[in-house]
Amino acid sequence: MSVLHWASRPGVVATAAARANLRSLSRAAPRGPVFRRNACSQSGASVSLSDKQKASLQNGPDLQDFVSGELSDKNNWAEYKGNLKRQKGERLRLPPWLKTEIPIGKNYNKLKTTLRNLNLHTVCEEARCPNIGECWGGGEYATATATIMLMGDTCTRGCRFCSVKTAKSPPPLDPEEPYSTAKAIAEWGLDYVVLTSVDRDDIPDGGAAHFAKTVSHLKERNPKILVECLTPDFRGDLKSVEKVAVSGLDVYAHNVETVPELQRQVRDPRANFDQSLKVLKHAKEVQPDVISKTSIMLGLGETDEQVLTTLKLLREADVDCLTLGQYMQPTKRHLKVEEYITPQKFKYWEEVGNDLGFHYTASGPLVRSSYKAGEFFLKNLVERRKTKVI
Repeated sequence: MSVLHWASRPGVVATAAARANLRSLSRAAPRGPVFRRNACSQSGASVSLSDKQKASLQNGPDLQDFVSGELSDKNNWAEYKGNLKRQKGERLRLPPWLKTEIPIGKNYNKLKTTLRNLNLHTVCEEARCPNIGECWGGGEYATATATIMLMGDTCTRGCRFCSVKTAKSPPPLDPEEPYSTAKAIAEWGLDYVVLTSVDRDDIPDGGAAHFAKTVSHLKERNPKILVECLTPDFRGDLKSVEKVAVSGLDVYAHNVETVPELQRQVRDPRANFDQSLKVLKHAKEVQPDVISKTSIMLGLGETDEQVLTTLKLLREADVDCLTLGQYMQPTKRHLKVEEYITPQKFKYWEEVGNDLGFHYTASGPLVRSSYKAGEFFLKNLVERRKTKVI
């Protein structure tokens, strides 16, 4: 499974509404005697503290710092003094740039309710994506995006970055899923949808026909909707790749996940870089107008030289779009984060990607495979490709 490597729950910061509640509570709280009683109890307890500890408490953050949100201010990120590279036996703490706001908004609530009613699952929720509020809410251009997970929640592979369930023989496919998924998405009124799945090595075509049927039903119901398929590698079966590529989709995505040197350490033994590269190449060969896309996790121990070489190999394979994001350990049983990459370094890789000729490079700590997919593609790449501008 490719998208679910982002299965982690980053910290959250207080929303504006929460801050307002805190302010109103502090204003409503009784003053005077209550404060003095608290001060007395604190002074009694502080007798056992050293002068250094007392000074730290005096100069440290107070309630107003948290209410104002200053502790999560982007301007303070450069001053972060925590370790970013893991030492042996160490577990890195989450840096401030990986903390996001609690998702809210009308469109977010509408999509969440529709999901429950139709008994469908999204990677956005299953993987606890930190950008769920932004994507579901529509963001700056009001383009709502969601990522639907097809073919169940049990994978036939066991990648060391992914927390999805695994089994040799998962439950059989639901033959009605392509139709019901298309119906649900039509009811949502989405502008852009990403279809992805677990790996299904137990099925002869890996589920390629299932993907293709879902795309076909979607386009029948809403010809204007933009569809991205984030597929498995189908065990390298290029006929399965072709089946999806010519189904009417707009974007063919398949994630290489990491640099070639770390493939064996990170992915299931049945997956490898060369096989993934062939999938991306073949999709463009059989459908030249399709936009190809891949994603790489950073923070697994890769070097800058390895990342640069990987980006060059992807461009040589005519991959159009690239996303780079921070790997985040889903559970203690999975690979540890070797390094937290700074926002400045992600910005550097974005510039490198653009210089190498990718039509679009999304690079940032919270960027995920389907990050703001609708906002960008709807306004730019898909429409331009259809009019033969690129």
